[in-house]
Amino acid sequence: MTRPRILVLGSDGQVGFQIVRTLAPLGDVTGSRLDGAAGLKIDVTDHAGLEGVLMALRPSVIVNAVAYTAVDRAEEEPALATAINATSVGVLGELAARIGAAVVHYSTDYVYSGITDRPWREDDPAEPLNAYGRSKLAGDEALLASGADALILRTSWVYDRRGRNFLLTMRRLLVERDEVRVVADQIGAPTWARLIAQGTALILAQTASDGFRLGARRGVYNLTCGGSTSWHGFARAIRDFTGSRCKVIPVTTAEYPLPAPRPVDSRLDNAKVEAAFGVRLPDWHDALRLCLEDGG
Repeated sequence: MTRPRILVLGSDGQVGFQIVRTLAPLGDVTGSRLDGAAGLKIDVTDHAGLEGVLMALRPSVIVNAVAYTAVDRAEEEPALATAINATSVGVLGELAARIGAAVVHYSTDYVYSGITDRPWREDDPAEPLNAYGRSKLAGDEALLASGADALILRTSWVYDRRGRNFLLTMRRLLVERDEVRVVADQIGAPTWARLIAQGTALILAQTASDGFRLGARRGVYNLTCGGSTSWHGFARAIRDFTGSRCKVIPVTTAEYPLPAPRPVDSRLDNAKVEAAFGVRLPDWHDALRLCLEDGG
């Protein structure tokens, strides 16, 4: 029996790297990178090239882990952020609908304003504060309008032991400095990339027997680790787990200005994904410990 084909766009990124490893039991996984190393070469902004690959490969599932994630630089490059995070996602959805492929796409807590008294639900108004958030929201909307059998997973504060992220930056600074200043008035849920991949695999495994058809369960879901903390709390946990003696000093957002405004409260409500698919990720603190203890 022929195994289904799974195409992972952005297999060199934090989430994409973990997705390729995690989805292997579900089918024949092909990863794509912009540089073409160790897999297909796909530039998602080259729509003709993307179409050619999809028509030739005809995957059953496309997992889109490509994103423009330079939040501050997006303020200066909104057109590029939109081309990658929005326009290409809409085109991908239209192509997937033509070949009957399901699409899994990752979105962000930054589509919300951050002004709330409870964790954000998927049906809450999306009012992004910055160019990056606006580009991601536009991508979500384009994919939903494309007619594709699509699953959008919104996550937050993603980290891993590879790539560029808060965990790796903090580990370096905790060694190099005697003290670091970290924002303490923004809250959210740090989420390990491997757990996002595992959550994705658990969801897709439930649809595998039906050709990965999502049916009534298509749509937008939040998927983050449990609990919440501030960036300062996240940094302190990293320090404590690594045994550093560096001082981690809390500061306010006003004391650490950046080009792109950030949401103050990025907590996401994960009840919908748990009810629909039975998926619940561990508490962020436990996940961080597992990540730091992991050798790979």
